[in-house]
Amino acid sequence: MNKDTGLYLLVIGAIIILIGVIVYFFHDKLHWIGRLPGDIRVERKNFRLYIPITTMLLCSLLFSLILYLLRKL
Repeated sequence: MNKDTGLYLLVIGAIIILIGVIVYFFHDKLHWIGRLPGDIRVERKNFRLYIPITTMLLCSLLFSLILYLLRKL
């Protein structure tokens, strides 16, 4: 472990706290997450399948952008 690892952990923790605050205060406005076109939802009587393909692609794009911006700093 070195100094940079501690900094990365602090940044990741701050991002997680920020996401938590956003979800806590704006949960009623975020109902569209997980219901995007491209997300697969199958609901039957005794069976439920959910594969959030589009949501995960957007999350991956967002996290990649955040990491890119952090590397530039």
